[in-house]
Amino acid sequence: MPDADAPPPPVAERPLAVVDVDGVVADVRHRLHFLEGPRKDWDGFFAAAPDDPPLDVGIRRVRELAEDHDVVWLTGRPESLREPTLAWFAAHGLPVQQLIMRRGSDRRPAKVVKRAELRRLAARRPVAVVIDDDPAVVAALAADGWPVEHATWVGYTETLANAQEVTGRT
Repeated sequence: MPDADAPPPPVAERPLAVVDVDGVVADVRHRLHFLEGPRKDWDGFFAAAPDDPPLDVGIRRVRELAEDHDVVWLTGRPESLREPTLAWFAAHGLPVQQLIMRRGSDRRPAKVVKRAELRRLAARRPVAVVIDDDPAVVAALAADGWPVEHATWVGYTETLANAQEVTGRT
């Protein structure tokens, strides 16, 4: 058991906590209506992201992890949402050591993108935990042996599954 009086490890030695955004700390349910039906309004969906209510259970978990981990955010949000996402984190007092977002026209399923990014991160630092709400991501990462926590505090919908795993947009 670690000594409670011992100082925390140097930042360079701290393991990584890799955390998804939507459905883990940000509640996207208020904007899913943009993706329902045959015509998807992706611009509307993403424009509403700064108004996402916080998910308290996810925020508490991230703050807990930040005590002895570096927090890396791994999200399917597009790069165009970097500044609003960073502002949202700041408004909710969330730590940010790194924010990895979906690049350009990358439309691969979230489970494929996140597997590749985790391998890249783990080549440099130990990954102690990954938190995601997407069942397909959780299953793929668990099958690879990653220490995954499934964020189940928001019901996962077919609309979100299609956005993450079929159209590769978030």
